[in-house]
Amino acid sequence: MSVETHPCFWITEAKQQPDWQESDSLHQDIDADVCIVGGGYTGLWTSILIKQQSPQTKVVVLEKSFCGAGASGVNGGCMLTWAAKYSSMCKMFGEEQAKFLVLESEQVIFEIEAFCKEHGIDAGLRRHGTYYTATNSAQCGALDSTLEKLDKEDLNSWQKVSTEQLNQNTGSARNIEGHFSQAAGSVQPALLARGLRSVALSLGVEIYENSEMTRIEYGEPATVYTHEGSVKAGKVVLALNAWMVDKFKQFKNSIVVVSSDMVITKPLGNKLAQSGLSDGVTVVDSRIFVHYYRDTVDGRLMLGKGGNRFSFNNQVEPMFNCQSHYFELLQGAFDRLFPNLGREQIEFNWTGGSDRSTTGFPFFGNIKNQSNIFYGLGYSGNGVAQTRIGGKILSALALGIENEYANCALTGGPRGHFPPEPIRWMGAMMVRDAVRRKEGAEDDDRSPLIVDRWLAKLAGPAGKADK
Repeated sequence: MSVETHPCFWITEAKQQPDWQESDSLHQDIDADVCIVGGGYTGLWTSILIKQQSPQTKVVVLEKSFCGAGASGVNGGCMLTWAAKYSSMCKMFGEEQAKFLVLESEQVIFEIEAFCKEHGIDAGLRRHGTYYTATNSAQCGALDSTLEKLDKEDLNSWQKVSTEQLNQNTGSARNIEGHFSQAAGSVQPALLARGLRSVALSLGVEIYENSEMTRIEYGEPATVYTHEGSVKAGKVVLALNAWMVDKFKQFKNSIVVVSSDMVITKPLGNKLAQSGLSDGVTVVDSRIFVHYYRDTVDGRLMLGKGGNRFSFNNQVEPMFNCQSHYFELLQGAFDRLFPNLGREQIEFNWTGGSDRSTTGFPFFGNIKNQSNIFYGLGYSGNGVAQTRIGGKILSALALGIENEYANCALTGGPRGHFPPEPIRWMGAMMVRDAVRRKEGAEDDDRSPLIVDRWLAKLAGPAGKADK
């Protein structure tokens, strides 16, 4: 698929940007100090951070298609933190690591904003904060216990807002309770990916697009092969996102590939301003499989919903580069949230895949006990900002730097596994449908069935917030 026909153009702010030419493919055998496989956010941040810390290190990036072609280019563009998952993080990682990761997930929002300003990346980035809302009475109070814990540790960046403020800033009267945090933003995701690519090139990173890894030969150095060339490197970083399960079968039960489906409107002009949606804010509700929305620089409204399609046997390709299988579901959500805009305003719809781990957090480590080959994946639909943390971790591992990133709780590999197929897919469908029934009942102010409440709990910490 070419750049021009890729779904990143469905998010149409990207159409007029000049830097969309693809670099050369790899047609020869070369050497490198570090070879990074994958040209999305994780791979590009890792390459940049390596060069910033060690300019003399030769870094090569191999990308199957073009930089930003995967989840990095077709996500919803919401830059959010891990603060709402603090309680789960304490249970899994301990209080000190939970504090570190919450603070880091907030700090990278500001770092990415500063990075784009420093390097002149016009990615439509606006750090105007986020509203975490309840859209029915059952969702009210969803953040309360977590905020109490954050308050005790002086970590709380959230403020409860009035109904009047919600009506004036979130664009939907369905939001009946909410909290606001400045540590969040929105971005045109494909333009951020291409901007990172430009910076990496300016630092001396060699990038070869349309250069898919066909196999890897372990050893020190290791050799990464493409269709027409190879890279012999002392260190290898695998930044393949959900595609890790295609190349490395040991991860097949470490993640579940699940869709996040999105729609975007035509430019709405005064209608968007009249709706009461503040410029550049993101809004996320308290569902397990959340609704999230934001405006765009050119005056459109983007609405997304996670947790719709679960891939059988973690087949990755059907989850990307296609229109949504759940367009009617999204239209219904659009009608409920924005009844005064009209679904006829929707211009495009698309789907993107997310690599959900059992914990809802990414994990990093060495592959098959190879001390010079590192990987990171499992962002679970919350990686626009967190991939910079991933880059910090992987750059430290690749450079052999013993610091707080190399030794943080996200390293050491996956912290759990899903059951094998067909149990995994059948279980995912059962839980998904129970969640839909439960939340549908709550929308109608009905009491959900006990079995649906019980099954919905199995969705676990991959949901947006601790309940």
